[in-house]
Amino acid sequence: MAGSVIKGQAITPFRRLTFGIILGYGLMMLALMTPATLLLTFKMIEIDPNGYTSSYGLVAGIGAFFALLGNPIGGAISDRTNISFGRRRTWILIGPLVGCAALLVVGFASQTWQIILGWAVAQLFFNFGMASYTALIPDQVDSKRQGTLSGIMGLGIPASIAIGMLLMNVMGDASTGVKWSVMAALGIVGPLISLFLIRDGKVDVVKKPQTKASLSERISKVYPSPRKYPHFTWAVALKFLMMMGYCSSLYLTVMLVNRMGLSESAATASVATINIIAMIGTAITSVLGGIWSDKVGKQKPFLYVTVIVIAAGIFLYAFVPTMMSYTLASLLIGIGYGCFSAVDMALVSRILPNKEDAAKDFGIMNVANALPQSIVPAIAPLLLGVGGWSFFYIALAVCTVLSVIALKPIPEVGQNPQVDGPKSTEASPIVGGSQHQAL
Repeated sequence: MAGSVIKGQAITPFRRLTFGIILGYGLMMLALMTPATLLLTFKMIEIDPNGYTSSYGLVAGIGAFFALLGNPIGGAISDRTNISFGRRRTWILIGPLVGCAALLVVGFASQTWQIILGWAVAQLFFNFGMASYTALIPDQVDSKRQGTLSGIMGLGIPASIAIGMLLMNVMGDASTGVKWSVMAALGIVGPLISLFLIRDGKVDVVKKPQTKASLSERISKVYPSPRKYPHFTWAVALKFLMMMGYCSSLYLTVMLVNRMGLSESAATASVATINIIAMIGTAITSVLGGIWSDKVGKQKPFLYVTVIVIAAGIFLYAFVPTMMSYTLASLLIGIGYGCFSAVDMALVSRILPNKEDAAKDFGIMNVANALPQSIVPAIAPLLLGVGGWSFFYIALAVCTVLSVIALKPIPEVGQNPQVDGPKSTEASPIVGGSQHQAL
């Protein structure tokens, strides 16, 4: 909806919005990430016991490709779903509903093609929901509080992984179908409840007079012009490179089974312990990183530190193959990721090119989050074949280090007024802090 101004955006009180996002987004991510980090690996071992390292990469890579499509497409559709039920609430309902149905397909599948189909649909529609949840921040939150809510929201993935691992330990004797069914149930219950907490509705779209657009201008409606909005493109590159490194942690279960020779029960217990410890680190830095960033009025120093911390954790995975070092490595990655997720989301909210295209542009940004989840499984067999697990982790750590190149050109808060907030905010109801009332 470039070339238009949004009026009449409903505003949810800050604490109520925060609780709604924590509950809905958190349980939705629990339903997605528990299979992604644990259940999908064991499902592929069950279906393909001799070639699971390759078949898992195939399934995960195809699924991540559909996640890649889901964010920008879901964001663009959400931006244009102008009905009384709400632009965001509509897809917070539809996305997880279809996604959870697809999880059941995977859970009860008996052939690889069925898993590929179900996982692709699940990734696509869960990312529809994700795009709508993340768009609530630029929609309804004052810029001075975006870092705080971004930090809290950043806990979604690591907390969901840790809670999911605990739940799988408790359900250790349950059948595969039961485990996937529980994930599907939780994945829809949370978003359903959040719909009663989040305010949304139809908005007034005031069209601005437009001249005939050139080809480059039409392309810029899909992806913001790198020449006109270079900082947005640098932010995309920053997230992509950081997530290439972070996605090394998604291979934890496969690595423990293949490199360390652990059984399913031992690997489940180890993954649970490691992820809980990592989640504690993430929880602390995700919340405090966002708050501190808001207080000091700076973002880049926090991001430089996260590069160092995450890279150190990945290198530890590469060179010290012991359970103690894996735990420490995951803790470091969790600490770095928590701070990065909080500060990066606030940075992106600050430099979005157009307010009215917030979900679409956040969707593009989330492509950088999802694309490594497709690339890493695709290149993992090659990296493992070249130099084993050590080379696999070294290559991904280098990606993290290279993210510094993308971070450097992005201006700090206040350095360039043109990127201190999205355009077209003149009619936005979130200017100023008076809209954010306590419950």
